[in-house]
Amino acid sequence: MNSPEALAAALGEAGYLADEDLATVAHLARAMERPLLLEGEPGTGKTALAEALAEVTGAPLIRLQCYEGIDATQALYDWDFGRQILHLRTLEAAAVSSDEGALEVDTVERSLFDERFLLARPVLRALRTTPSVLLVDEVDRADDEFEAFLLEVLSGWTVTVPELGTIRAATPPTVVLTSNRTRELHDALKRRCLYHWIDHPGLEREVAIVRARLPEVAEALARQVAGCVQRLRAEPLLKPPGVAETLDWARALERLGAATLDLDAASRTLGAVVKYREDTIRAREALTRILAA
Repeated sequence: MNSPEALAAALGEAGYLADEDLATVAHLARAMERPLLLEGEPGTGKTALAEALAEVTGAPLIRLQCYEGIDATQALYDWDFGRQILHLRTLEAAAVSSDEGALEVDTVERSLFDERFLLARPVLRALRTTPSVLLVDEVDRADDEFEAFLLEVLSGWTVTVPELGTIRAATPPTVVLTSNRTRELHDALKRRCLYHWIDHPGLEREVAIVRARLPEVAEALARQVAGCVQRLRAEPLLKPPGVAETLDWARALERLGAATLDLDAASRTLGAVVKYREDTIRAREALTRILAA
């Protein structure tokens, strides 16, 4: 996969249809060893790209799900305190039974902060696993301090564990950061990354995505579903449906044995497409117009 075209072909075989621009920026991110920042509406395929990259490269996918309040401990490493306490008690019991007296503090500390008690979190695991794909999902949910931590790690591909020393990635992982743009990320982090905005696909591409991911869905049904979703996105919904919802809808209809998308089938499976009560009301009204046309 030494070209954007080769990467696009490999992703396509894995069921992910990347357009020319996305395939190019993903190829460059790997070739230049730079993180790839993907922004776009929910359900446009940001997370799925990282999963597909892991599949086509044969590298493990290591996922860090961001949330409000996440800190470096959840991302980097922690110590298994329970096992450390058991180890300490074992040392004490062994010392008593052998009449060796008090244990040396330095010796005990070195044995407590040993590699076997280290709990490697996603970022540390990614740096120590070669090759790997690190997915930092919904980074816009984290706060400024966590962004600064990520920037430091991604700038040097190193982390320092005081008890063990500095750990450097032999080969930098392929890093994909996703953002739904609930807030603006800092320029410093953006400058470190290659950037791409993933928009909703056009009709033909969306039909192709459904057919690639759900080959059991007939082409006629896939086209009806994709076309209906395309028109629903133009409605004033709180959360317009993404590609993920298109796939869920097509799968739901196929499971019900529907050969075509009619108003009855669409209404009964609307929960696969919209997730808010207000959107359900608006979507039902829209479907009456769309499917009657």
